[in-house]
Amino acid sequence: MYTLYIANKVYSSWSLRPWALMRALNIPFEEKIVTFGPGSNWESFRTFSPAGKVPCLHDGESIVWDSLGITEFLADRHAGVWPSDAQAKIWARCAAAEMHSGFTNLRGVCPMHVGLRVHIDAIPAGVKSDLQRISELWNEGLNRFGGPFLAGDKFTAIDAFFAPVVFRIQTYGLPVDEKAGAYVQHMLQQAPIQQWQDQALNETWVEPGHEEAALAAGKLISDLRKK
Repeated sequence: MYTLYIANKVYSSWSLRPWALMRALNIPFEEKIVTFGPGSNWESFRTFSPAGKVPCLHDGESIVWDSLGITEFLADRHAGVWPSDAQAKIWARCAAAEMHSGFTNLRGVCPMHVGLRVHIDAIPAGVKSDLQRISELWNEGLNRFGGPFLAGDKFTAIDAFFAPVVFRIQTYGLPVDEKAGAYVQHMLQQAPIQQWQDQALNETWVEPGHEEAALAAGKLISDLRKK
């Protein structure tokens, strides 16, 4: 059985991607959470990941790191990771790669925090630009491939890659157009996303650096964690 190393569900956007994908596709795995600590986590994460980062997947002697690397590793072994339609697969891979390497303004200003609700009075121009591009991408996928997921009627890797954005939109009340907003609500109803959220809200540990980064974005409305 696979072993998937992840960090705290409240904060770890990169960990969410393969976790949600494997849950959605019913790919069995053992979960191992290694919590974020203050400052660098290099030393503790290096015990299981060559890059010193999460997520990392172990399969016997094979060690696979980075959410995109894990996704392609799984795609070689399991059906349904990417859409079966050729054009949908091309689009989904390109959109996932864009998400993987881009949207740095959104990541920087609005780090993932599943437990908080934060109001931003004035959204920075760079974040607005990222949100416009995300809405554009989502609308393209939904319109071209029929929805309700981004590349068709099934949850695939492209939905997993944008799952952290779904949580960011919920946490910070970020503006997206009507169709993108409907997709956010659809994703929040999916079993893997609900499971991740429920487990995140029940986590008992808190890492001050991640907390401060989320609160720096705006005014705290509520903390939904059961701590």
